[in-house]
Amino acid sequence: MNDTEPAEPAPPAARKRAGYRRLPVQQRREQLIAVALSLFSTRPPDEVSLDDVAEASGASRPLVYRYFAGGKQQLYEAALRSAATELTTRFTVPQRGTPTEQLGAVLDGYFSFVAEHDAGYGALLRGGSVVETARTSAIVDEVRRTALRRTLRYMGVREAGPRLTLLVRSWISVVEAASLSWLDEGRQIPPAQLRDWLVDQFVAMTAASAPHDEQAAEVLAGLLAMEAPDGRADRLLSGFAGLSVAGVAS
Repeated sequence: MNDTEPAEPAPPAARKRAGYRRLPVQQRREQLIAVALSLFSTRPPDEVSLDDVAEASGASRPLVYRYFAGGKQQLYEAALRSAATELTTRFTVPQRGTPTEQLGAVLDGYFSFVAEHDAGYGALLRGGSVVETARTSAIVDEVRRTALRRTLRYMGVREAGPRLTLLVRSWISVVEAASLSWLDEGRQIPPAQLRDWLVDQFVAMTAASAPHDEQAAEVLAGLLAMEAPDGRADRLLSGFAGLSVAGVAS
């Protein structure tokens, strides 16, 4: 393929829109991926056709095939990789703030992505799509592995044992399930409240794991040491300490 896409007669619909123009190869490919990602973000992948992508991008169906000879499946995988790359950039932990504030900031970025990609995000995580393959599943799994690695790095852990790894993977699953439920229920819970609840979930799950795992205990101790006095984590755990079976039952 040349650096600039070859000329082709503009299809009638494109001539009517007067939106078709020749673009450099890489720019056109990126445009098609961006358009596809936008469509997949508003509709489940099964409901998006190549004609939809061509129409929205001001190109012809043959031109879309010229860039993605594998058709919709190849285009979907390219769009999914693009989304995965964007999502992983939002896992960056800010330099300032307490550990719970930093984790909350990461979740803010995550939920902004979920909100932007709505239907596509739901279809992706639920699976069962006709465009789901081992390759698309691998892309999703890589995002989860990246989230695992960065969460462990955020916790100051170089090599996690099996229990700590299970803890973090379980929390990531909670985040995903909460995201899907949030979308299903019409986003009734304000994102900030959902973020705070998930931060509390992380602290609570770590506290529950601490008696059973030395690494989890070290992580919890380090987290509490860096929190502000009477901060979020301290108030949460103090509240747990004040509970009793009799008190909860009443």
